[in-house]
Amino acid sequence: MICRQRLCLPAILSSLVLFLVASAWMFTSFTSPVLAEDYNRESLVGADFSGRVLTDDSFTKANLRNSNLSHTDLEGVSFFSANLESANLEGANLRNATLDTARLTNANLKNAVLEGAFAFNTKFDGANIEGADFTDVLFRQDVQKQLCKVATGTNPTTGRETRETLFCD
Repeated sequence: MICRQRLCLPAILSSLVLFLVASAWMFTSFTSPVLAEDYNRESLVGADFSGRVLTDDSFTKANLRNSNLSHTDLEGVSFFSANLESANLEGANLRNATLDTARLTNANLKNAVLEGAFAFNTKFDGANIEGADFTDVLFRQDVQKQLCKVATGTNPTTGRETRETLFCD
């Protein structure tokens, strides 16, 4: 192609712009990251999150009292210092969740999977843990003993007995 320097420059620039626009469209269309939601410090009393996928979301210091989180994918979620009093977490996936200093008082954890969760200062007073899987959960020894007093059932997802996952005597 023979052209003068001034005449070819606009054609080259427009081609470059089209290439960059097409590349940007392809990148955003095929590799858009899904960002985790931030519910930190929000009042979500009675909220219904049932059946949703909330992986890696953050509910740090959120008030989720009486909320419905049943059958929800909460893997990797942070509930650090959250109020989950009387929340329904039946059948929830809480693998690798952070529950440290959360209040799960009177919460329904029936058939929930908490494998690998961090729950060191979590309060489980009055919680229903029938069929819950606590494999590799990190919590205080006094809490473990408290949970062993009421532990029953087998988790339908993992096939593990609740008492065995808590290392009850």
